[in-house]
Amino acid sequence: MAAYAYDSARDDTIAQGVTVAGVDVGGMKVDQARHVIARELREPLEKPISVGRAGKRFRLSAHDAGVHADVEGMVDEALAKSREGNIVTRVARDLTGGEENAQVPARVTYDQNAIDALVKRVSRSLNQPARDAQVDFPSLHEVKEQNGMAVKSAVLRQRLAQALTVPGVARRVKAPVRVTKPKVTEAQIADKYPVLLIADRTAFQLRLYKKLQLVKSYTVAVGAVGFDTPAGLYHIQNKAVDPTWNVPNSAWAGDLAGKSIPPGPDNPLKARWLGIFDGAGIHGTDETYSLGSAASHGCLRMAVPDVIELYDQVPVGTPIYIA
Repeated sequence: MAAYAYDSARDDTIAQGVTVAGVDVGGMKVDQARHVIARELREPLEKPISVGRAGKRFRLSAHDAGVHADVEGMVDEALAKSREGNIVTRVARDLTGGEENAQVPARVTYDQNAIDALVKRVSRSLNQPARDAQVDFPSLHEVKEQNGMAVKSAVLRQRLAQALTVPGVARRVKAPVRVTKPKVTEAQIADKYPVLLIADRTAFQLRLYKKLQLVKSYTVAVGAVGFDTPAGLYHIQNKAVDPTWNVPNSAWAGDLAGKSIPPGPDNPLKARWLGIFDGAGIHGTDETYSLGSAASHGCLRMAVPDVIELYDQVPVGTPIYIA
């Protein structure tokens, strides 16, 4: 009867060795435990949560996060653990100074929608797409590739949940990110253009590049007014040594229109031919006085030694940009 009376008198007392959210509530009455837990959790739970990275900071108040601690439930669980076993084991434990050694974790809830909105806000501000390397024609000004950054949204949500629900965890969270790589690098662009020609009609220059590095500039003649060398990006379509001249069937050709002129003194396509587009191409000329002027019927004329030097360095398919 004495043991029953003792045990009944302690039916609202939490056993020694029981903690709630890290707070020792052993030996406390239920009402006292509720008061202590509410007091201990109030300050950390009322602190705003913040996410920072790269000099930027994003805040969310505890109120807006919908943070709530279930103090009643935690204390009820602590009491339930204290009352486990039977009357004999409980009385023996209490009278001998034994402990229950039970830990009740913090029961804290929050508004998931508010956390999702915070993660989106952080991602919108911090996410930076990777930038591919680029090259501009005809300047060949290169824009270096640049790594990007992407917020690890799932990891950030997990860290925010821990900061909100686990006492003692700092409420200042560093946004976790991953580095994103560009798809195109400067090296890849250079590999894309092992050989490249740029024709500058206003400067009467034909420039040879290898891996986007200038190798040599040649003075050329370009199309005269009405016979303009076609502008834009083309590719070398065909090549020939000592080419036959297939005369265009045009009025300017006079009696030669539509004829084929074999290599020789009457053939104006001296030494080499590199076809570009619609009958226009690069060829040698013995009329070197025309170089540096608009004098051709659409082709790019070069000095014979220059076109011979260029010929072997420019394979079929080489891009040529005519500006």
